[in-house]
Amino acid sequence: MRPTGRQRPPHHRPPAPHGEELRAAARHFARRRFLTRTAAAAALAFATHLPAAGAAAARELDAARITGDPFTLGVASGDPLPHSVVLWTRVAPAPYEPGGGLAGRSVGVAWEVARDERFTSVVRSGTALASPEYNHTVHVDVDGLEPGRPYHYRFRTGSWTSETGRTRTAPAPAAAAPALSFAAVSCQAYFDGYYTAHRHLAQDDVDLVLHLGDYLYEYAVDSAGGARNYTDRVLPEVFDRETVTLEEYRLRYALYKSDPDLRAVHAAHPFVVAWDDHETENNYAGGVPEDSVLTEEFLLRRAAAYRAYWEHQPLRPVQRPVGPDMPLYRRLHWGTLAQFDVLDTRQYRSDQAYGDGRHVPGPESDDPARTMTGAVQERWLLDGWRASDALWNVMPQQVCFSQRKLDLGERAPMSMDAWDGYRASRDRILAGAKSAGVENLMVLTGDVHVGYAFDIKDDFDDPASRTLGTEIVATSVASGRDGVERPANWRTYLTANPHLRFYDGRRGYVRVRLDRSQARADFRTVSAVTTPGAPVSTAASFVTEAGRPGLVPV
Repeated sequence: MRPTGRQRPPHHRPPAPHGEELRAAARHFARRRFLTRTAAAAALAFATHLPAAGAAAARELDAARITGDPFTLGVASGDPLPHSVVLWTRVAPAPYEPGGGLAGRSVGVAWEVARDERFTSVVRSGTALASPEYNHTVHVDVDGLEPGRPYHYRFRTGSWTSETGRTRTAPAPAAAAPALSFAAVSCQAYFDGYYTAHRHLAQDDVDLVLHLGDYLYEYAVDSAGGARNYTDRVLPEVFDRETVTLEEYRLRYALYKSDPDLRAVHAAHPFVVAWDDHETENNYAGGVPEDSVLTEEFLLRRAAAYRAYWEHQPLRPVQRPVGPDMPLYRRLHWGTLAQFDVLDTRQYRSDQAYGDGRHVPGPESDDPARTMTGAVQERWLLDGWRASDALWNVMPQQVCFSQRKLDLGERAPMSMDAWDGYRASRDRILAGAKSAGVENLMVLTGDVHVGYAFDIKDDFDDPASRTLGTEIVATSVASGRDGVERPANWRTYLTANPHLRFYDGRRGYVRVRLDRSQARADFRTVSAVTTPGAPVSTAASFVTEAGRPGLVPV
């Protein structure tokens, strides 16, 4: 269990009194020892007044009566397949109010997909119902598309038309795609600064964006937007508390997704999303919360967080959660060029060893029974590698995969929240990669608010050991505020970890280009996020050759 004196960040606010609703619901089900998936879903509905599945449909609103822009949170697309892609929007003329200003009524929404941005060649169209049950969000899994080409899309309701989004489909399964360009982003604490990196990424030429977690933070956002220090607006008081209930998570997504730079990047590129911890609660592990609350109470909070996450991301119905469970890990392909195995390293993991934090690895953290992924996801990953015919096997996930000593000396502490706290689990993953003959392994990571480039070693304590792959760590979009190029521990980390080839503490994103001969990673950084409009530059670039893992600076 975690130590009782763990410090909260300065922007933490205690949950509002409404948490008693969740505690009451949790006690109700705990007395019956009945918190199955179905019971948790029922408890969530009980605690939040959410309509249960099968409840009578809400009355439909005449869209002509909507007098303000209903597409205040923009549009998005995601998870492209060769013949389909997911389109997303939310109808919310008053996004900072519960229910988005639609008074619990459903709204019909039309959608169109075209080959051109003028929509002179519409190839698919239809209608969807934005219902209060799912917070008036719309998820359209458009099929019948051509593989390997861009498309444009938009939504309409009443007299209103959304902005136009641009998306694309993946190449055909057997296609020998020559190249793929994608970006990796993570950690966008609204209260730590502007999403300048997203604005630049919206203008960058990439096929895909992978969001590696911490899309949203549960912490309070004050009336000035924290480090954004607004002078032209006052944010509602409802944001100045930690998120606990479904309504609070929904409102927090409304705040984040109303940001113009985040809207721009979503409209420009399809996303593949994965969560980390802050979409629910800092450093939770499976069913174990950060704070000392009943497991049943935490699972109700997790159910609320997972539902709001699904509602506000371009995900398919198969990912829709049931109570506190959501099947988020999944596999995508880019012809025979790349296979993406998107992991979930939060929902199924063992509790952090030694109470979390920094600690020298020992018997507790190295217990072979401990897992980062859970047995089912681990088996799924290794089976997928054995069946893969892709040149590049890319593993987007959340926390540092490579060994990262946090000080000098043989018995240096490491992060118990990262894979260093789950070394047996990491060893099984790497053994599986070797057994499957994976030659070009690329791990993508977020979480730590800095940019790293690692060589993944067969033995991290022996720099001369075989290099098994590459880990690219995307710095944060905003979390950590402006940052510096060389943090105070820069020299220590590079000395303690010879396989660490690059370390930069500024905000930004990583752009990766895969082709048939090599992978290239460009670390793109911005000079500031506490003031808007900072320029972007490339801090460093590395390549790794296909069949010869190991990072080489360009």
